[in-house]
Amino acid sequence: MLQRLRENKAWQGTLLALPTTLWLFVLLVIPLFLTLVVSFGRRSPDGGVIYGFSFHNYLRLLGYSTDCPGGQAACFDPLYAGILWRSLTLAFWTTVIVILLAYPLAYFIARSHPRRRNTFLMLVLVPLWTNFVIRVYAWMMLLREQGVINGVLGWIAAQFGIPFQPLQMLYTPGAVLVGMVYEFLPFMILPIFTSLEKIELPLYEAAADLGANPFRTFLRVTLPLSMPGVVAGTILVFIPVMGTFIVSDLLGGKQVILVGNLIQNQFLSARDPTFGSAASLILMIMTLIVTYFYTRKFGFGEEIIAA
Repeated sequence: MLQRLRENKAWQGTLLALPTTLWLFVLLVIPLFLTLVVSFGRRSPDGGVIYGFSFHNYLRLLGYSTDCPGGQAACFDPLYAGILWRSLTLAFWTTVIVILLAYPLAYFIARSHPRRRNTFLMLVLVPLWTNFVIRVYAWMMLLREQGVINGVLGWIAAQFGIPFQPLQMLYTPGAVLVGMVYEFLPFMILPIFTSLEKIELPLYEAAADLGANPFRTFLRVTLPLSMPGVVAGTILVFIPVMGTFIVSDLLGGKQVILVGNLIQNQFLSARDPTFGSAASLILMIMTLIVTYFYTRKFGFGEEIIAA
């Protein structure tokens, strides 16, 4: 029997994958199924779940409301639909800005001397050694009215005799965007660096021999070969930004509500697990749709390289 298992590659693969499969089934599939079941129910008066089959929570998320003025049976309430759109927009702009900031830095590190390359990579990873919440609180100290940035601007204005009013930067959408970019920048730098590092120098020499200038070499050689890193970094940034709530909770206060904050409030404050479950599934579906079309458009870089 043991001899057959040693010779049977299919059984070996099954046995190797079995622990991971069971782990995913217990900690991913079952919780998702329970969330799906709860999302079709209704909230009981004591904050429990009345199981049933209703799309009420999903319709409520998309703007359908039964709590209407004038005795109307139904009306459109854009509150939750606006939160979903705001989350999608913030994730999009965060990803775009992170790509624009990460690519030049990753290129610089990939082309630096090998002795200094590890030092630069360590500097990129240093912020990740600090607790996530502490890093957000540091930005609160920088952005508040009596913070470091306003203090420096006030000092500069005083030197030139210019009246200065402290800027209101904290608890704004801009503060949340800055916090998101800062928190997720390393997750874009590392995949792009990995792709750029694999590009062999003779390719640049061949492009130069064929008469390509640096800009054309970048467009025809560097950018296509680094696209797998850009795509991987986009997925690593876009998906967490869609679901995070700590940054928006601390830097946005109650002024910037994202879908992650909505889900947190429904489970912990409003005690409505049915609506929170529906919001969780809608968030997952939105993320999967965007990721699907993005990877279908760009693949993981192979289609661009082949072209």
